[in-house]
Amino acid sequence: MNTETAFVALGSNLEAPLTQIRKAFAELGALPKTRLIARSSLYRSAPVGNVNQPDFINAVAKLETALTPRELLAALLEIERRHGRRRDFPNAPRTLDLDLLLYGDLIHHEHGLTIPHPRMHQRAFVLSPLHEIAPDCVIPGIGSVADLVAACTGQQLKRLLED
Repeated sequence: MNTETAFVALGSNLEAPLTQIRKAFAELGALPKTRLIARSSLYRSAPVGNVNQPDFINAVAKLETALTPRELLAALLEIERRHGRRRDFPNAPRTLDLDLLLYGDLIHHEHGLTIPHPRMHQRAFVLSPLHEIAPDCVIPGIGSVADLVAACTGQQLKRLLED
């Protein structure tokens, strides 16, 4: 069985966000043909775009998977659905947001699926947890996560101490 390394961003700012993220980590690890290899610390970040909403809890998971990118995306959307995710408008508050960030060194674009995730290189709440668990990671076609996280100064982000 051929496997690939994939990274998934997790975010939540509704209905007990810390619990939502912790449960989502467990669900990612239970996906078929998939292992949870690493998980970042949890981070608190200010909302982007629609700023009139609660802060987010963010994290990144590293997976080893034999699922195709499309199968993995479908599984992520199903986990979101089980958590009550609604898509009322762009940048709306959410119970759970799971974004497929990277899938090996694949560069891919089709309707509903772009890898690498198109805005990940601009967001400290993605780059900092990604850098924590994969410090040598390179975003295909963009650059090293270490360099990109250093360029995200000024974005509010706080690493949380786990209990």
